[in-house]
Amino acid sequence: MSGDEFSKLLYLRHGFPGSVTPDYVPFQVWDSLQGLSTYIRTMLSTQALLSAIGVGEKSATVIGATFQWFLRDLTGMLGGVLFTFYQGSNLDSNAKMWRLVADLMNDLGMLMDLLSPLFPSAFAFVVCLGSLSRSFTGVASGATRAALTQHFALQNNAADISAKEGSQETMATMIGMALGMLLARITIGNPFAIWFSFLFLTMFHMYANYRAVRCLSLNSLNFQRSSILLQQFMETDQVLSPEQVSTMEHVLPMWTTSWISKDKLLHMRVELGVRVSSLGHQEMMDLLHSSAAINEKAKYLLVERKGIIGAIVHKDSSAADVLQSYIHALVVAKMVDGNRSVHSESQSWMDEKYEVFIHKLKSSGWKTERLLSPSLIWRANWITEPLDKKID
Repeated sequence: MSGDEFSKLLYLRHGFPGSVTPDYVPFQVWDSLQGLSTYIRTMLSTQALLSAIGVGEKSATVIGATFQWFLRDLTGMLGGVLFTFYQGSNLDSNAKMWRLVADLMNDLGMLMDLLSPLFPSAFAFVVCLGSLSRSFTGVASGATRAALTQHFALQNNAADISAKEGSQETMATMIGMALGMLLARITIGNPFAIWFSFLFLTMFHMYANYRAVRCLSLNSLNFQRSSILLQQFMETDQVLSPEQVSTMEHVLPMWTTSWISKDKLLHMRVELGVRVSSLGHQEMMDLLHSSAAINEKAKYLLVERKGIIGAIVHKDSSAADVLQSYIHALVVAKMVDGNRSVHSESQSWMDEKYEVFIHKLKSSGWKTERLLSPSLIWRANWITEPLDKKID
């Protein structure tokens, strides 16, 4: 063994797996499997799409095929821009959910390509719909991958991990393309075999994605993880580890969890960044009364609106203030019972337990520097003065 080879071996031995989080390997295994199934199906859907465009037919024109392909790509680009505008700030805080949604949209896009030959009169609409679906995938997948790479990097080696993931994806692509071409050749002219293979691989793809997301033990605080941690702490005075919380998270979109009690999904009863002008007269009065129980130096105010606890954030609030406002709102949501006011009780809990809660979170490996949340569009401004002083 040469000196260079020995040095590389030592680097691998000492750098891995200590340079990444424990969930890196199982995630990459399932991620590679789902990627492999994607590239195999891509060959089937692309074959159907090219057939629908008219490749191989004498009646097909180059300009017609080019225009259809251009329209397809243009729709995808516009869809990606719009999706980023409306959901870009939400991707980082719900990386697990958007990872699943991205792959589901990719599956729908490939399904549209496979269906395109069956609807020649509506071909342009079908392929544009598929391109639009895949555009969501590109934005969501890229954003969530960046967030996960930061999570995996324990030694500020995000670039190294990203490079290795790129090589891994290239390898999976080459294998998937080879197997896809073989499958396309075997199933050509047999619609039943094509659809059976596509649907089977799609089901495996979604299963592999779900298993990959379930492997992740993210240690950043978002709405749902904060809710799980706080409820456990208020009931047992103990803080769960990231691995324990990962088994309790709901990674599917919220509309699929509508059957679950809101008592279990406490974060669904809290709204962060409430717009003051959206409050009614009675809600403003309740806000003024409840503010008497809030620390005069606090950079947030809480108000209850139809069973939802809203947090109004001060324009000068820091990341720590935003996290505190959200935890306080969760405490109120946990304590609230009918018409009984709990603002003073929740403030007492915050005074006694909040610092202890944050300290235990840090000790358990949680990142408490900030709360992962969509950008706060609405902030308010008020003078932080004691309420018993006269304000001119």
